[in-house]
Amino acid sequence: TMSEAGNETYLGLTYADFQANSNRRYAATQRDLLDMNHRHASLTHTITLAPQMNLTTSVYAARTFRDWGRVNTIGGVSIVNLLADPIANSNAYQIMTGQANGNVNYQSAARTFLVSGLQSNWSYRFETGSMQHHLQAGVRLHQDEADRYATQSAYLMSNGDMRLSAVGVNGNAENQIRQAKSFASYLQYEVVYEKFSFTPGLRYESMEFAFDNYGNNDNARLGNALKFASNKLDILLPGIGIAYAWKENMRFFGGIHRGFSPPGMPSVSSKASQAQSETAINYELGYRVNKKNFKSQVIAFVNNYQNILGSDNVSGGGAGTGDMFNAGKAIIQGIEFSMEYNLLGKSTQYRLPFNVAYTFNDAQFQETFVNAGGDWGIGKINRGEQIPFITPHLLTASLAFEADKFNVTLTGRYTGKTRIKTGGATDILPTAIAKYNDVNTLDGYFVLDLSANYSINKYLALFSSVNNLFNNRYIVANLPQGFRPGMPFSANVGAKVNF
Repeated sequence: TMSEAGNETYLGLTYADFQANSNRRYAATQRDLLDMNHRHASLTHTITLAPQMNLTTSVYAARTFRDWGRVNTIGGVSIVNLLADPIANSNAYQIMTGQANGNVNYQSAARTFLVSGLQSNWSYRFETGSMQHHLQAGVRLHQDEADRYATQSAYLMSNGDMRLSAVGVNGNAENQIRQAKSFASYLQYEVVYEKFSFTPGLRYESMEFAFDNYGNNDNARLGNALKFASNKLDILLPGIGIAYAWKENMRFFGGIHRGFSPPGMPSVSSKASQAQSETAINYELGYRVNKKNFKSQVIAFVNNYQNILGSDNVSGGGAGTGDMFNAGKAIIQGIEFSMEYNLLGKSTQYRLPFNVAYTFNDAQFQETFVNAGGDWGIGKINRGEQIPFITPHLLTASLAFEADKFNVTLTGRYTGKTRIKTGGATDILPTAIAKYNDVNTLDGYFVLDLSANYSINKYLALFSSVNNLFNNRYIVANLPQGFRPGMPFSANVGAKVNF
C-alpha cells in the first residue's frame, strides 16, 4: 500500500521566465495536485516436481487511484496558445502570474486502474553427456481496466489567489472505461555445449480491447450517448540468442528477436483511423570481458520498426485524446559501451573503480508520411528525419573510493542535444528570440553528483548524497507545457538500520 500527494504541475515556464528563475511556479498552478493511492497483493507458490524441475505460480491484483488536478485554460486562452505567444496573450499571462484578476479553468483527471492476473512458469535443467539444457515455459492470464473521469471546474484569480467559482459535474471533460484482456505464453530452450550457448524462444500474445466512451454529458453512465469499440490481436514473436566463450573471461554474444507494442484502445469514431500494432526485428552483437580488476562490454544494435507508434497525450504535447498513430518504417541503431577499471588493482584493502558508460543512438524515420498528431506533431514528416526525444549521445562517468566500511562516489552525467520536433536541417534551440513553437532542439547538459556511505556496524549504516553539485541550470524538457528545469542542487543524509 502506498499513497502520494504531490504539489506538481504540467505547466512549465516561458524561456524568459526560465532565465530569470528556473524554479519558478506560476500563480495559476497553486491548486495543481497529484493525488495517488495504490494497493496491491500477490501470492506465489513454488513446487519442485522433480530434481531440477520447478513450477512457480503467482496470482496478483492491484488497485490504483490517481487524480491529477491542474490548470487547463487561463482567461479563455489555452496553455499551448499562451506559451506560443505570451505577448499577444498578455492578459492571460498576467492572470497566470497572478498580476491580474480573471478566470482560470481547472481540470482534474480522476482515474481508477484495476489489474489482476495469474501466471505460471515451468523450469527444467538437465544434462546429456557434455551438453547442458535449460527448458522454460510460461503462461499468463491478465486483465486490466482504466475508469476515467476528467472534470473541469472554474476558478477566479483574485489578487494572486485562486478561488473556486463553479464546481464542474464529474466527467464533463472525459467519461470512459477502457478494458483489456490478454493471454501470453512463451517457450525457451537454452543448450550449452563447450564454449557455445544457443537459446531459441517463442512468445505468443493474444489481446482483446474494449472501449466504452459515455460522453461528457452522461455523468450517471446511462448509455444514452455511448460509443463502443473493440479490437483483438494475435501475434507470434520468435527470437534467438547465441553466445561464444572465446576465453574463460571473454565472450561474444548476439541475438535476433521480434518485438511488438499493442496499438492501444480502438477508435470509437472511425475504424479507418485505428492504429496497427508496432513490430520490430531487433538485432544485437556484443563482446564482454570480465577480469578481476577490469570489466567491459560493447554492444551494437539495430531495431528495424514497422508501423512505429506515436501517441496523443497531453504529457507529450498533444491534445490528450490518448489515440495512437502509426508512422510507418523506422530504424533506431547505435552502440553501447561500458567499462569498469580498478585503479588500485594491486591493493587488497582499497578499491578505486573508474566507470564509463556511453550510448550512441541514430534514430530515423524511413518513410515520408503525414502525421495525424500527438507527440510528433501534425504535418508532413520526411524520410531520414530524426525521431524526436531520442538523445544521440549519453555519457556517464564515475570515480569511487571504496574501503571496508566507507565509500564515496563522484558521478558525472552528460546528455547531448536532443531533437524534440522533426523538420528542418537546422537545430533551433531555446533563446530569447526563438518562439516556443519553433524550438526543435534542447541543448545538452552536464551534471555532477556526489554520494557517500559509512557502515558503523552490521546493524547501522549512514548515507548521504548531493545531486547537481554545482547547481547547473539546464532545460530538461519542453513538454508537456513550457520549459522545465532539471533537478537543482539538493542534498540529503540518512541512516539505514538492518535487524
